[in-house]
Amino acid sequence: MSARPLLWPVLGLVFNAFTWGVSWWPFRRLEAMGLHPLWATALIYLLAVVFISLWRPASWPQLLRAPALWVLVLASGTTNAAFNWGVTIGDVVRVVLLFYTMPLWAVLLARLLLHERLSVLAAVRVALALAGAAVVLWPAEGGLPLPRSLAEALGLLGGFAFALNNVMLRREAHRPELARALAMFLGGALVSATLALLLGGRGLVSLPPAPQAAWMLGALGLGALFLLSNLALQYGAARLSANVTAVVMVTEVLFASVSAVALGAGRLSTSLVVGGLLIVAAALLSALERQAPIMGDAPADPSP
Repeated sequence: MSARPLLWPVLGLVFNAFTWGVSWWPFRRLEAMGLHPLWATALIYLLAVVFISLWRPASWPQLLRAPALWVLVLASGTTNAAFNWGVTIGDVVRVVLLFYTMPLWAVLLARLLLHERLSVLAAVRVALALAGAAVVLWPAEGGLPLPRSLAEALGLLGGFAFALNNVMLRREAHRPELARALAMFLGGALVSATLALLLGGRGLVSLPPAPQAAWMLGALGLGALFLLSNLALQYGAARLSANVTAVVMVTEVLFASVSAVALGAGRLSTSLVVGGLLIVAAALLSALERQAPIMGDAPADPSP
């Protein structure tokens, strides 16, 4: 394949990574207008569900006939709820790096659900991801390297759910593609809305504000952007090897870190840089694994 045909798929993946790397900013803007990130996530993915339902209504029966895809609904929904909430309320760089401990969880879940062997390369990835997370989380005053805030806990939870999402995509690769896509979009809407209602009942999450053009247009625009980024992901991942896709998608960390530091939503420290390099190295090592080029090989986008 010549360089030019490769260019557009790579650009598609870079666009997807850029969209998610800088998504913290519009979520924070929406929160400033009174729209909690859980409600924003639910609304964004509800728009996508409506789009798919109108475009391919047959995807609903396909989803309903496949109970295993409801695990994907839960995994994708948890990924989106945790990631979007975490980057809205916490240090973006720390949350994104903890989210990318995904290779650690992916190895363990692939062993449990796919019965894949634990190779030497996989063991190295686990060790790197663990070491990186420990360095990022290690308190300066001493103590155990555990999450010190809700945002950090959400970053780790999102990474685990992201790994489960990708493993389930691989396991259910024989299902129709649109049924899998619907499961992921539905999860983004359903889990976030359910969590927002449960926490709202305890006074922890406020209801969406009264309809106003500013936040409604913002949510609509963000939903359209995520839908385009997902189409770009599908386009790129279908035309590139899983190894190339995995490498390109890690640029999300770069986009998130640079934008957050530049706009004051994150800060760099020696420990964060060292831990981040270890975590990114673990993610990049996944590109060396020989896997069939199916949808689940690529970081399937915390957006479906």
